[in-house]
Amino acid sequence: MEWVVVVSVLVMTILSLLRVNVIVAIIAAALTAGLMAGLNLNDSIKLLVEGMGDQSSTALSYILLGAFAVAISYTGITSVLVNYLIKVLTGKKTMMVLAIAGVASLSQNLVPVHIAFIPILIPPLLKLFDKMRMDRRAVAVALTFGLKAPYIVIPYGFGALFHETIYNAMDQSGMVVPENDIVLAMIIPGIGMIVGLLIAIFITYRKERDAVPGAGGSELVAQEEPKEVKFNIKHALTLVAIVAALVVQIVTGELILGALTGIILMFAFIVVPFRNGDKVVTEGISMMGTIAFVMLVASGFGNILKSTGSVEALVEVSSGFLGDNKPMIAFILLLVGLVITIGIGSSFSTVPIIAAIFVPICITAGFTPLATTVLIGTAGALGDAGSPASDSTLGPTSGLNADGKHNHIWDTCVPTFIHFNIPLFLFGWIGAIIF
Repeated sequence: MEWVVVVSVLVMTILSLLRVNVIVAIIAAALTAGLMAGLNLNDSIKLLVEGMGDQSSTALSYILLGAFAVAISYTGITSVLVNYLIKVLTGKKTMMVLAIAGVASLSQNLVPVHIAFIPILIPPLLKLFDKMRMDRRAVAVALTFGLKAPYIVIPYGFGALFHETIYNAMDQSGMVVPENDIVLAMIIPGIGMIVGLLIAIFITYRKERDAVPGAGGSELVAQEEPKEVKFNIKHALTLVAIVAALVVQIVTGELILGALTGIILMFAFIVVPFRNGDKVVTEGISMMGTIAFVMLVASGFGNILKSTGSVEALVEVSSGFLGDNKPMIAFILLLVGLVITIGIGSSFSTVPIIAAIFVPICITAGFTPLATTVLIGTAGALGDAGSPASDSTLGPTSGLNADGKHNHIWDTCVPTFIHFNIPLFLFGWIGAIIF
């Protein structure tokens, strides 16, 4: 039973590396897990489908955020930003990548549209990337950094949801930690992500690289040149709608309500004509639907692992022979978190699963609540970068492969895995020891 998680995740990883569709790879991994745990195919599929409901709220959030992002793009405000980036940063590759990382970081806390901005902002820049011979892997790493690091460290927007998930999961598992301590605990792994970003930009992907047509498995699609657009009243009203969506999301803690608020205001301000309502929603589904469905299937995979007790068996076998050796226990727990999150593809979905297992082990081993928080938060974040099923990798690929020149596994998942999971692991391990 203890090998179910490892083998099933390996199945998904190997199939993904062989360029099998990620949804097919996850389903194959889920069925492998079910069969290894003693279930038949019918029961495995039943658990898979039942588990998909656990992420239905997240999937709906992504669809609505996609519609909101499409509505924003109709105003041309993103063209203002794209034109500014082109004007100021053409020829400055390093500054361009850092700027993209900064813009992406805003999507988690200040303007919580998550990955919905990527298919709108990045495709108009692809011709510029090619002209500058920019290594798109650096851009993928920058985007994933912006999608992860802010919510790990900053307790606003998606960060508030992540920290609340950690707090509730630990509380339900028998350990209370002050919410302010969660911020303190997550600073150290956050620093690890900054280190990984800087290594990718200034060392690994600093050299020029030509994008390869067809590398992404799709035909070449011509990208339109960004139009010259000046800031106007529609853009000002769009900013009001964005701020309102942010306020509603923070006050209610519901992404769905925040996205709905933004969409409604865009129509109420007549920034987007009401007759375009169907088109906006349809394009939002088209842009975010695949990603949302991958998240649903990944949640079903997680349900199989949880329902069969495979995760508990892996943790017990891994930690049972270590006694009170805290450094080794922390190392094993983080390794287990990495394997689980790569399979599930979501930090938010992983935290409740691992907290129920980690907290009793940490209490027995004598870890402080702060050290336990570091372990749970880092273990949840580990694998989100680099997982074929994660929105933190699917999002960057959706923008960078708009012209068919960017491969999801080799150009997004592998680079982000190397540059974020390794420093996250090391810094999280150090944090668990010093706290």
